[in-house]
Amino acid sequence: MSNTKFLGIHINDTINWKNHTEYILPKLSTACHAMRIIKPYMSLETLKIVYHSTFNSVISYGLLFWGISPHSKKIFRMQKRIVRIMMCCRRLASCRNLFKNLKILPLISQYIFSIAMFVIKHKHQFTLNSEIHNINTRQHLNLHQPSPNLTGFKHSIYYSGVRIYNDLPFCIKQLSDDPKILN
Repeated sequence: MSNTKFLGIHINDTINWKNHTEYILPKLSTACHAMRIIKPYMSLETLKIVYHSTFNSVISYGLLFWGISPHSKKIFRMQKRIVRIMMCCRRLASCRNLFKNLKILPLISQYIFSIAMFVIKHKHQFTLNSEIHNINTRQHLNLHQPSPNLTGFKHSIYYSGVRIYNDLPFCIKQLSDDPKILN
């Protein structure tokens, strides 16, 4: 592989998002430490506000792009750590119910939600199946799924966004047509 640089960044490093995840891990670690310090003095509702302002805001930035990378596992482990701190659980406790009790989306769910919202907001830029053919099938209101020619395209926002949108229940797709819902 070539060692090409663009704007001071190695191109190969930008493709796998390792640099970004390594950049935000210290910020997330600081948020975990702060949470551990303030935990005895704050209510759970206040801790959730601190979580959203210090932790969730960092992981949400650019999640559409790096959320599917293999390096996101480190971020998810850090998210589980801060949730355990908030709920005073031991280090190896299962976090499934903790996320539910706190009403916080796990990283992968947040990624899927971000992609769904992106597609809904930019639905006019996608092609419907009914625009491709005039046959009135059950799928005619779904977005047209392009055929992938590269593996990288399968992991793109466009391809996976269409797949996620098409899997949404019909009632949610109908709600997405209302501009008041999106604002």
